[in-house]
Amino acid sequence: MILVTGVSGGLGRLVLQGLTALDGLDVVPGTRGGDGGTARRIDFDDPASLAEGFAGVDVLVMISAGYAEDDVVLARHGAVADAAAAAGVRQVIYTSLAGSGERTTLALPHRWTEHRLAQGPFDATILRNGLYAELLGGLSAADAVPAAESGVFSAALGTGRMSVVAREDLADITVRVAAEADRALAAGGRSRHAGRTYELEGVTALGGEDIADLLTKRYGRPVTYRPSSLAEARAGLAGHGFEAYQITHTLSLFSNMGAGFLQARSSDLTELLQAPPRPVHDLVAASATAGG
Repeated sequence: MILVTGVSGGLGRLVLQGLTALDGLDVVPGTRGGDGGTARRIDFDDPASLAEGFAGVDVLVMISAGYAEDDVVLARHGAVADAAAAAGVRQVIYTSLAGSGERTTLALPHRWTEHRLAQGPFDATILRNGLYAELLGGLSAADAVPAAESGVFSAALGTGRMSVVAREDLADITVRVAAEADRALAAGGRSRHAGRTYELEGVTALGGEDIADLLTKRYGRPVTYRPSSLAEARAGLAGHGFEAYQITHTLSLFSNMGAGFLQARSSDLTELLQAPPRPVHDLVAASATAGG
């Protein structure tokens, strides 16, 4: 049996859809509240729910619960690792963060979780997911929409680029790895993905100038890029209802991009995809202009 956590989120939902479309797999969704029927209650903040939730599970697809302060994330992920071990889960597939994000504030809970899973009695597969194309668009949104009138896209992206990937590509790889793991275990073997860490960086990197070009096409008028400062970005984020950790992570992404650290040097993405990577330009443009 395969259980997928976090199926109410974008990635988890796509993984669940992909797995349930395959023949011969027993796939169970996990949600915070459950539904009293097919969906099991998997609440990372309630470790007691995990013992029953993981019963009979062979392959656990653990979608990161990283939207919180680090201590909260570590507690959640530690509880999952403990419960998976106690329930006899045989393989855990964890969606982590790509190496290009190593210097960001996002990295610590992911690397801690990787280490924690490696100590478990189960096999672990680490999928170091690249940054979503929608993330880059979202980081640009507050500045992209005004550019329609001003003709200037001013954002704290510096002169660096961010390697981005389509969420659907990451879901497709997760589906493939989970299905192959389940079938290998059912046949009495061990998955070829057991103990592996894959870098799933996007193969396309975009920066401020590229986004300005996308906005030019989107708006039908010239848009130029002007780098703004981190101080300006911080002031823009303040007072908009963001949690403190969200502001910290956002500024960390801006800072790392400006320093040139978010562009990937290598990737296992094309090796594991069974089709060419999806184009990301339209995804970035759509998410950047979603509010305009």
